[in-house]
Amino acid sequence: MEASKRIAVAVATGRVGRHVVDLLEARGHDVVAMSRSGGVDLVTGEGLADALTDVEVVVDAATGNSPDRDEATEFFVAATRNLQEAGERAGVQRMVVVSIIGADRFSGGYQAAKIAHEQAMQAGPVPARILRAAQFHEFVEELMLWGRQGDVSYLPRMRTQLVAARTVAQALATLATGAASESQSDEILEIAGPRAENLVEMASLLAARRGDPARVEEASDQSDPDAELLANGALLPGPNAVLAGPTFADWLDSDNEPAGPVGSATAA
Repeated sequence: MEASKRIAVAVATGRVGRHVVDLLEARGHDVVAMSRSGGVDLVTGEGLADALTDVEVVVDAATGNSPDRDEATEFFVAATRNLQEAGERAGVQRMVVVSIIGADRFSGGYQAAKIAHEQAMQAGPVPARILRAAQFHEFVEELMLWGRQGDVSYLPRMRTQLVAARTVAQALATLATGAASESQSDEILEIAGPRAENLVEMASLLAARRGDPARVEEASDQSDPDAELLANGALLPGPNAVLAGPTFADWLDSDNEPAGPVGSATAA
């Protein structure tokens, strides 16, 4: 039985954060669920000092509100500055941050903003561990909505190793509760699903399973400097990544609960 810790989760109502809260509470930890609806604003810093009282670890599961690089970067830098400053004053021992596999290969968009997020975290006074994840299973539906035009959903050509949000949350929870080591603070870990998939194929599968009449078509944006990176596997994990189920198809067949890891346990 692991010793109980007081752990704060930033954006505890989000796609990953809510799972992190559930998992940590199930393990017997004292969880501070931080969200704007709960009176904690990462960008303004409102409510942070009280929320971080006696907290040992912060799990930063924040996501930007915009896919635009500049807007997302502004959000992440402000939120990270406030978390780091308030965390240092409160005596927080470490931060655990979720990012995106391959983000360092992109020059624009949300991926570039996540690198600014990582750098701001690692430059702060509280040691931070970065877990880069592949795109979530849950993200496929969101992309379909963004690309919807009438009865067609247009999606980019993208190879990715889709992973369930709860699977990522399991790795974050374990990083938050495990023993800390200074030698590991600069190490960037990766977690992805069991196999590489084509985004358009997975979106078509989702539409078929849910009875959505919309067609899913591949659309190439020649003006996007990162389009070739998306198509050619820049989002795929490296050889040392944790690979953990379920596959996207199995996730659709289930109650959206993940299976156990199928690869190395480096990040866990």
